[in-house]
Amino acid sequence: MDRRSFLRVLGLSYLFHRWLLRDLAAAGGPVLAVAEGADYGRITRQAINALGGMGRFVKPGQTVVVKPNMGWDRNAEQGANTHPLVVKAVVEECLKAGAKKVKVFDRTCNDERRCYINSGIEPALRGMKNVEVKHIEDERFRKVPIANGAVLKQWELYDEALGADVFINVPVAKHHGLTRLTLGLKNVMGVMGGNRGSIHKNIDGALADINSVLKSHLVVIDATRVLTAHGPQGGDLRDVKVLNKVIAGTDIVAADAYATTLFGLKPADIAVTVAAHKRGLGEMDLRKVRIIKA
Repeated sequence: MDRRSFLRVLGLSYLFHRWLLRDLAAAGGPVLAVAEGADYGRITRQAINALGGMGRFVKPGQTVVVKPNMGWDRNAEQGANTHPLVVKAVVEECLKAGAKKVKVFDRTCNDERRCYINSGIEPALRGMKNVEVKHIEDERFRKVPIANGAVLKQWELYDEALGADVFINVPVAKHHGLTRLTLGLKNVMGVMGGNRGSIHKNIDGALADINSVLKSHLVVIDATRVLTAHGPQGGDLRDVKVLNKVIAGTDIVAADAYATTLFGLKPADIAVTVAAHKRGLGEMDLRKVRIIKA
């Protein structure tokens, strides 16, 4: 195929996805894109492009926060953190869309310097222009009132997450000893200040409260390899299952609901998903979700 023919096919493919997205939106219900393959950067871009491209979410001159899970002193193969190639692809797409600044951070559970480096995320983004991989600064948390909070009436949240033009939630899909799974809804704990452990008694309602005030404009779930047991920290490669999938969507509940099925579970099995659905934060009935194989 010559260059002109290749570009024509590429253009037709892009238009097809735009028409498909328009038709699905007109039909009602959330849309998810699922891409599969061994090239994690490529499938991340495929999933985003199937939704209309990053330009649908990020406009020139905007400040974007990309929030991965890098809370654990684990390497990429151990499945406890978001894969660095998925994060890098999301950041690159933001820059291509014209983002003025892309900030990447997480409130870690293990030593933050070791987490940032050993996760592979900081090294993957090192040297990229207009990208800032930030360590959390405690003085930048601020109390936010939560209107109609079922469990929390206010909480300290990170001001750079709140103040970003676009907040992109990029969790890894994995087992969790308390909530069974940790996905997009739970990934926002990485921008919570204060004593996060205190919410564990009513974690499903508390996370619904937090997600009601901190909205994810785009959710990209890394299911390239999933931690099937001993989460959230993991450490044993025998607990890791390679799936080579990335899920993208604007409905965080629908994205979490679909990712749940990768573990042989139903969305109704995950109390966090159920609580968020009941709060009106998204759709958990996958029969009402349009799924595009990107």
